[in-house]
Amino acid sequence: MKRKLRMGMVGGGQGAFIGAVHRMAAALDGEIELVCGAFSSDPERSKASAAELGISSDRAYGTFEEMIKRERRLHPDKRMQFVSIVTPNHVHFAPAKMALENGFHVICDKPLAFSLKEALALEKIVEKTGLIFALTHNYTGYPMVKQARQMVLNREFGEIRKVVVEYPQGWLSKFIEKDGQKQAAWRTDPTRSGIAGAMGDIGSHAENLAEYITGLKITELCADISIVVPGRLLDDDGNVLLRFENGARGVLHASQIAAGEENDLNIRVYGELGGLHWRQMEPNTLIVKWLDKPMQHYRTGGSNLYPASVAHARIPAGHPEGYLEAFANIYRNFAHCVRARIEGWEPNPLYTDFPTVKDGVRGMRFIERVIYSGKSKQKWVSF
Repeated sequence: MKRKLRMGMVGGGQGAFIGAVHRMAAALDGEIELVCGAFSSDPERSKASAAELGISSDRAYGTFEEMIKRERRLHPDKRMQFVSIVTPNHVHFAPAKMALENGFHVICDKPLAFSLKEALALEKIVEKTGLIFALTHNYTGYPMVKQARQMVLNREFGEIRKVVVEYPQGWLSKFIEKDGQKQAAWRTDPTRSGIAGAMGDIGSHAENLAEYITGLKITELCADISIVVPGRLLDDDGNVLLRFENGARGVLHASQIAAGEENDLNIRVYGELGGLHWRQMEPNTLIVKWLDKPMQHYRTGGSNLYPASVAHARIPAGHPEGYLEAFANIYRNFAHCVRARIEGWEPNPLYTDFPTVKDGVRGMRFIERVIYSGKSKQKWVSF
């Protein structure tokens, strides 16, 4: 029986949302075990969180610096093999940098860093060390997203002309951060979130999904950014016009004040021969419309799908797969590549597809340019 890869975690302790998601995703395929962690900026809370998670006290660390230093000194058969970073944005760069410089692979929650400057520095460190770095833009892990990408890349729709991508939420329709709601408090705080609110939190997901499915890079954008809720410090609503490298035009809308909406990330891509529509809230269906043929519904687990889609479906057709499975696909592919690196074999190309540090840099550049455009009189700015 092969040994599981050993994971250390930074962040994700008591009261955290995304840390639990990462742990479930990492555990789903039985490839990874959590062996240590620095789960909070409060050392006592970190150790209490470790106890709840069944981590031995000698590997429950008060800080990420302590964790990386002490794990580095352990025997190779015991020490962690990679670090999962699940902290707020302002605590992505330092642990990622230190982990890489000490020889550990890294998987990090998005966005990549607090600023574009940090993101570019991290990209150089990844290139210098040659280690594997994954970013959890988890929506790219859905089987039907991969089907959509393959259909576009194989030019089934001809030249792409139009992209419409939206991510409406309604959970910040009121000024809930003033009441200490933990998720709202840090996501709307410029000292922890960075220069953007909604555009950094969910707009970056929309940008990543658009570029992933189309295979096209955004070259220019024009943004209208708003703070709708009085007293809020960062944007909670935005609309962006996009121009892509092939001349295609696009619209990106991200809002956290769309009252009644949950997490309705969705995308429509149109080419000269037809188009597609995918919704995260109905993720197992890909709708395809043709110029001169009947509309088609592709379903996860179906028999007429590309291998890249089939490889990322886990259960027979008709059984719903969702957010955790898509998240787990990122972890599974990352783990596959880490194991291949450690054991010296070539990874299966079907499982090498996950967002990297370069995707993270593009996301940070998108955030910076959107906020710049939103504040500028120039409007259209180069990506």
